[in-house]
Amino acid sequence: MAPDPTGVLRTHLDAIGRYPDPSRAAAALAEAMGVEPEHLVLTNGGAEAIALIGSILGGAVDEPDFSLYPRTRGPRWRSNPNNPLGTLAPADAAAGVWDEAFWPIASGTWTRGDHLKGSVVVGSLTKLLACPGLRLGYVLSADDRLVHQVRRIQPEWSVNGLAAAALPDLLRPVDLRAWARQTAALRGQLADLLRSHGLCVIADEGPWVLVGQSGTLRASLLSHGIVVRDCASFGLEGTVRVAIPRHDQFPRLERALRHHDDMRVRQQADAPGTATARVTR
Repeated sequence: MAPDPTGVLRTHLDAIGRYPDPSRAAAALAEAMGVEPEHLVLTNGGAEAIALIGSILGGAVDEPDFSLYPRTRGPRWRSNPNNPLGTLAPADAAAGVWDEAFWPIASGTWTRGDHLKGSVVVGSLTKLLACPGLRLGYVLSADDRLVHQVRRIQPEWSVNGLAAAALPDLLRPVDLRAWARQTAALRGQLADLLRSHGLCVIADEGPWVLVGQSGTLRASLLSHGIVVRDCASFGLEGTVRVAIPRHDQFPRLERALRHHDDMRVRQQADAPGTATARVTR
């Protein structure tokens, strides 16, 4: 999994005194991904990549899928793996726009290469590189005209100087195959832990698991400073998405889950009729 980026960022703090030039960073990313540099546009996070393509093409989705995609008219958008379900699309699946924000960490490769088949690909680096505050994403397309449109409407200096300066160094330690294996192992460990506390868990290929019929789990974990995603915005009422923690975070999660179990036992004991049943037994 990605190392702490703080040390790399410290070596590039002088970049905040200059207007950003993302060309070197974009070239480094294209080389790492094994794609043609002219096919790639570096963006201010995956959110900007989605907004740029959405403004040009529009789009529609098959629910559930990520909330930022356009839901009007236009090509079908698909996240791969699906966000929130975590399922990988079949090899022969098609879409007008693919979001591969989680593809590298799920598959151990940079891209499926759908941009060479006429699709547009958007992605995010901030999750892969553990630096969401830097805002790094990309658009990938073999359509020269579309790439030109994206560059034309993208705001000037969209990618900040620190992110642009640091990206080549942040990419050097990336080992997608090893990171994907580690992610899979941690996902299994997380699923086992949650199931051991009687929770209904769905663990597929994303760097998270889903917990159905979650009840008060989200509020209980929040009281321990652990934030999980409420999936109601995806139309999945009563389901939460739990991101895969680091190895050193599992003991904290275990303590929070034990507290949640204790709370459930107390609530059941205090339920109407329970006290009477204890007295008359």
